[in-house]
Amino acid sequence: MKNLERYFVATNKWLLIVILAVMSIIIFANVVLRYTTNVSIEWAEEVARHLMIWLTFIGCGPVLRYGGHIAVENLQDSLPRAVAIGMRVIIALLITALFIFFTWYGLEYMDRTQYQQTPATQISIAFIYAGLPIGAAMTLIHWSLIVKGYILNRTFAADGDFDATASASL
Repeated sequence: MKNLERYFVATNKWLLIVILAVMSIIIFANVVLRYTTNVSIEWAEEVARHLMIWLTFIGCGPVLRYGGHIAVENLQDSLPRAVAIGMRVIIALLITALFIFFTWYGLEYMDRTQYQQTPATQISIAFIYAGLPIGAAMTLIHWSLIVKGYILNRTFAADGDFDATASASL
């Protein structure tokens, strides 16, 4: 199971790296062309925007996994351990329900927009909106892998690449 988790996290990280790299290259090339030749790549802004959407939703899981989302934890810290665990169970259920909702309705939204096309690239809007259910499902997987530690000890994953607790104390 740990190997599967390691491959999943590595795949997610590489997806993010590739999306960010492609987006950066497109934007850089467009800026260089615009200022050197007064000609822009027609589809550059649209594709970069769509890649940003995918980057946001695919990146949600690792950020949640490492505890990088904004959280107000003062109440949990001031409660007795048993009550704090109960509160985290409720929070965990709400987070799980939210990402199930995002996955389900993201698929429905894709279905509703499948015949609409983007202006410059003429691809289906459903491909752009696919980032929501795919990212939400990936976030659910990340969440299921760390939720036990979160509920019992309010701990998140940490590895050599990122440790939210270390960066929070800087």
